[in-house]
Amino acid sequence: MVRGGSHHGEEGRAEGRAQRVPPQTRLLEDRGPSSDPHDRRLAMPTEDHPMAYADFAGVVGEGYGAGTVIVWDSGTCRSLATDRRHHGVPFAEALGQGHVSFWMDGTKLHGGYAPTRIRGSAEGGREAWLLVKGDDLHASAHSTTDPARARSALSGRTLKQVAEDGR
Repeated sequence: MVRGGSHHGEEGRAEGRAQRVPPQTRLLEDRGPSSDPHDRRLAMPTEDHPMAYADFAGVVGEGYGAGTVIVWDSGTCRSLATDRRHHGVPFAEALGQGHVSFWMDGTKLHGGYAPTRIRGSAEGGREAWLLVKGDDLHASAHSTTDPARARSALSGRTLKQVAEDGR
């Protein structure tokens, strides 16, 4: 299952989590994933939240992760990761090697995506990835909605509406 959240604190950002049991992968991407295969979006790994928060929408108080949160997208994903001989590779192994391919079937995102690690934590600084949309039937030259204007896949509410409600 995939849950993508929009979280708007002092600066807008979008967070996406590919949920598998185990492991879980969570990347923070400032502008939201693009549907344009020519776009390269910087994505940074972040800490996971407990699964109990998978459907959480509301306002997180001061401190770590403060801001307004919605579930931006919801759906399923399956690994497309293969080795050089085109044999399937477990998702966790591909992730550890720094290149993952997966297919999304969400309410908003569809098709193939491929995050690739461009800097490891051992190389100094923070680990960084590029998220690229696959060139498939779901690719489009139109980028996805600005996370600050996005609507929840579960409730249809915007970040502003959730913030105004305070829940």
